[in-house]
Amino acid sequence: MKRSFLLLYVLLVQAFYGAWSSSVGGSLHCEYSNLANLHRPHSVSITEFGAVGDGVTLNTKAFQNALFYLNSFSDKGGAKLFVPAGQWLTGSFDLISHLTLWLDKGATILGSTSSEDWPVVDPLPSYGRGRELPGQRHRSLIYGQNLTDVVITGENGTIDGQGSVWWDWFRNGELNYTRPHLVELMNSTGLIISNLTFLNSPFWNIHPVYCRDVVVKNLTILAPLESPNTDGVDPDSSTNVCIEDCYIVTGDDLVSIKSGWDEYGISYARPSSKIKIIRLTGQTTSSSGVSIGSEMSGGVSEVYIKDLHLFNSSTGIRIKTSPGRGGYVRNVHILNVKLDNVKKAIRFTGKYGEHPDEDFDPKALPVIEKITFENVHGGGIGVAGLLEGIEGDEFKNICFINVTLTLKKKNSKKSPWECSNVRGYSQWVSPEITCDSLKESIFPEHQSDCFGLSENNHLEISSGLGRSPWLLSW
Repeated sequence: MKRSFLLLYVLLVQAFYGAWSSSVGGSLHCEYSNLANLHRPHSVSITEFGAVGDGVTLNTKAFQNALFYLNSFSDKGGAKLFVPAGQWLTGSFDLISHLTLWLDKGATILGSTSSEDWPVVDPLPSYGRGRELPGQRHRSLIYGQNLTDVVITGENGTIDGQGSVWWDWFRNGELNYTRPHLVELMNSTGLIISNLTFLNSPFWNIHPVYCRDVVVKNLTILAPLESPNTDGVDPDSSTNVCIEDCYIVTGDDLVSIKSGWDEYGISYARPSSKIKIIRLTGQTTSSSGVSIGSEMSGGVSEVYIKDLHLFNSSTGIRIKTSPGRGGYVRNVHILNVKLDNVKKAIRFTGKYGEHPDEDFDPKALPVIEKITFENVHGGGIGVAGLLEGIEGDEFKNICFINVTLTLKKKNSKKSPWECSNVRGYSQWVSPEITCDSLKESIFPEHQSDCFGLSENNHLEISSGLGRSPWLLSW
């Protein structure tokens, strides 16, 4: 009987990859398109506007003037702003539509270490306040809103936020406003960020929020492991996002999918959906390789994570939420995960806390369902699973298939799987799941309850994101 279930599983996997492969022409890559043209008919160098790449001269006005000039070409095929080798110190500046910001080999855009060069703006409507402090927040170094067709790329140039001064201000309680990101693009469509190195962000590195059709690929993102909240890539209330071939070592989550905070996120109602993360490698000693939440009040769905490699880290995959969040996390398929020396392989946190104010509704409970972990392998693992749902709000249809984790220390008194208020199914898991609510086998009765395993879900994976002609092919 077990052999027949295994055969069924193999056939399903073959059908899945056959449909997936044929829909992308044999490629599992983010797709560029002609809507985000890398070859602009007009090009200028930042030096033409008086910029000096000595690492000392402040070039904010040069960037602003160059972009103001290039905006005249937005209806003529767009333009490219060329940043040559050098150290280009600047404060925050706004991008324009139909733009390629090109950082040449040896070029570094340096964020100013003066907070006055990072203007203060209103909080996001889905957050209601700054993420760290009530009220406003500092604007990102590279910023834009209501844009179309923007490319930030180059010959492995660097964007360095020089964040250590911000980290010190944060730790010492000297900030009046929430720290800035390196790149934040809002309400924008058709975005590519590729072939660059990001260093030392004051806060999150890359934050597309209320965006659609976003490609983030071939990036190196680095910050000290002890740096506070230096997330790598945080898609937030955004749709059709592809994150591919990135190496990230930071002081927080490598990738964190978000969609608003408590009553503000519930009211704004902008979900994150159709998020694809492929070939992500990295390390975080404080947080997770990929997390969903804790700000997920607008909802998160249709998330596909494949080929994640995490080493010497705190947590592999984590879902974070809390009473008061509302929203949902559903239809998540995590496939092919390699974990080396990771304290907690898989973690659900149902009582994360952290509310924007006292006006949240504690009866607004999140819906967490249809989360599938498939082909997860690791060595030197501390705890296989720490799965904590919410009493009276059970996380359901949580599925584990072909999971093999070698524990660093065997403690007969402590289970490798700790579960509460979580229900689902498992097949071929080692160490064996000891939680009664997850022991029931997937095959032959419950594959349709596990997202990504039934025939219909395989077809959904192969075609669901392909509807956007600009970005993703499945």
